[in-house]
Amino acid sequence: MTHGSGNQTCGRIRPLEPLLVNQIAAGEVIERPASVVKELVENALDAGATSVRVELEEGGIELVRVHDDGGGIAPEDLPLAISPHATSKIRASEDLDRIATLGFRGEALASIASVSRLRICSRTRDRHEAAELIVEGATQGTVRPGSHPVGTTVEVRNLFFNTPARRKFLRAARTEQGRCRDWLTDLALARPDVRVTLVCDGKVQIELEDAQGPRRRALDLLGRELESELLEVSFDEADGGRGLTLWGLVGLPSIARATTKAQHVFVNGRAVRDRTIQHALRESYRGLIEPGRHPTCVLLLEMDPARVDVNVHPQKLEVRFRDQSMVHQAVLHAVRSALQRADLTPAFPSRVHAGAREILAPSPGDAVGRFVEQVRSLAPSRPGSSVDFEELRHAARRADEDGPAQVEVPPRPIEVRVPSARPLSRALQVHNQYLVTQDERGLLLIDQHALHERVMFERLLARVREGPLERQRLLAPPVLDADEARQDALERLRPLLTRLGIVCEPMGPTSVAIHEFPTLLFERGVDPGEFLDELLSRACAQHMDPNDEEALHEVLDMMACKSAIKAGDRLSDDEIADLLRQRDAVERSSNCPHGRPTSIRVTIDQLDRMFGRT
Repeated sequence: MTHGSGNQTCGRIRPLEPLLVNQIAAGEVIERPASVVKELVENALDAGATSVRVELEEGGIELVRVHDDGGGIAPEDLPLAISPHATSKIRASEDLDRIATLGFRGEALASIASVSRLRICSRTRDRHEAAELIVEGATQGTVRPGSHPVGTTVEVRNLFFNTPARRKFLRAARTEQGRCRDWLTDLALARPDVRVTLVCDGKVQIELEDAQGPRRRALDLLGRELESELLEVSFDEADGGRGLTLWGLVGLPSIARATTKAQHVFVNGRAVRDRTIQHALRESYRGLIEPGRHPTCVLLLEMDPARVDVNVHPQKLEVRFRDQSMVHQAVLHAVRSALQRADLTPAFPSRVHAGAREILAPSPGDAVGRFVEQVRSLAPSRPGSSVDFEELRHAARRADEDGPAQVEVPPRPIEVRVPSARPLSRALQVHNQYLVTQDERGLLLIDQHALHERVMFERLLARVREGPLERQRLLAPPVLDADEARQDALERLRPLLTRLGIVCEPMGPTSVAIHEFPTLLFERGVDPGEFLDELLSRACAQHMDPNDEEALHEVLDMMACKSAIKAGDRLSDDEIADLLRQRDAVERSSNCPHGRPTSIRVTIDQLDRMFGRT
């Protein structure tokens, strides 16, 4: 009997050779040199190592050598160490319910040995002599005496030498080296008590001391230049019987990245990728970063091993929590609280990357340079004092007369009392688009549309949570085209639209009439027909779920954007004053609902540097 397709035929069923079994297992566990580094370093940490040294040649393709000072392997156990499903870390099935070690399956060394030339040399504390074992694919040597201090060294040479089809899928040595470094970085972040060294082709790439605190270890690896951009987070329910503690660092919205590569999450010292935690992070930063951007973080969660299942992924990259809701709420609460306490207004960057260029002080030869020089001459002589905006306005006008820039300013600055700023702040509108004011740390540049959009979003969200939005009946209901797909989307979104104060009904097979519209939007001059037309287009493209909180937020984003002050709107003194007061009254006023900044600060120190005072 034959089965399969094409020209493939199957013979009689027979057991696989042990080498082939291990090579198949290696396909799940060992993908590339970084997998070898991960498995070997995890074994070292499980053995109680306080120092781990990793050496790579050709990105680990030709050599991965891991040396540790852990408890070592007894000579009689070396053959078992490279046997499949042999481990010192679990004894019975009950142990799988509370795994406290990084490794536990007994697959790593057997899998690595089947696709490389492997050498293990180890010595235990109770012996004066080390033992050595060499394995090359299916050929296993005998255990023989060796020379080694207490601990273990594992050398993995010529990875995939006997499986060329897999070897050809490896990337360039530089790429593989980067992946090895990424894994070692994660392992080092989780264990700041362990000395970690990485040597690549004879050059030291990472050298971290032992007995570091988690904050110092994180900064050493992420970059000490980020220290002012990272917020500390913590959560402790260990005393409440739920057995969860959390410590970490999260980045300000201004250092969000295009990928999740800067997210380092650990559960009981194990680096993991978990959807529950990722969702909590996204919710924490909702409205603070733009769509498609991801926050920077290091999160260390500790919990009872019985409350987390780590045996759900061949490479132990994913976990399953017994109580996902508890973990989600802990991360959400810790991160959101840290963000609420922080001043999230981004500072004007001293360097703006545009290729290899930097934005530097302008030369005095251009119009902007002349403006800066004129402002410099107006700056008070005392450090920390502020420039008078009336004089600044005149300087801007003089610069405008000399150069092509068109600068429009109000006829006079206004005085506004802002709680978080100095007792008396002045504000002016520039180009009918931006507001300029000050706080205790420096100069604030505000995007009037973005700030008012956040104000409107928070106002709408608060009202929706209290009940349906107040609506107004339209005397002449607008009618818009709606094909079958739009009609279906309208029916699907009807519960959400009712909450938002929008009442509309089909007017035949291809049109819809809007009978009622939110009073707040109507008073702000939002066109009902244009609004619903755009909403239905989005609903058809994105398949919005009316019961999803994200759908509610997206529609509120639309409402806030449509009803907010626009760029180009000239504001009265009272309108400017009211907008700045609301900046301090609403949550997350540093960013619009889409995640863009509403304000940028130029600090006193930056001003001093630009004006040559330091």
